[in-house]
Amino acid sequence: MPATDPHNTVTLVGRLAGVTERELPSGNALVGFRLVIDRPVHHRGPSGRVRVDAIECSAYLAGVRRRLLTLPEGTNVEVSGSLRRRFWRGASGPMSVVEVEATGLRRVSVASGA
Repeated sequence: MPATDPHNTVTLVGRLAGVTERELPSGNALVGFRLVIDRPVHHRGPSGRVRVDAIECSAYLAGVRRRLLTLPEGTNVEVSGSLRRRFWRGASGPMSVVEVEATGLRRVSVASGA
């Protein structure tokens, strides 16, 4: 098996939801959002009731942040970026989240019938 350079690249397609803009304690601007992705029938788990995945995402790049703030909720988009683990200190101590840091965003058409 050939060697592969380490890489952290994610491309997701889904519906835009929960877009929020905020400033972090560091002073950096952030737009947080969820990407809602329909699961195919054969990937809905043993009960068959898990129909979507909601993936937490963030955008720090000014162009991506501006674009996110102009799109209506429910818009189908393709998000490209990398998985990131972000840490902060909360009321109950250190906390973290794994999310997609979006470095690219484009509106797309999605085929129906997932």
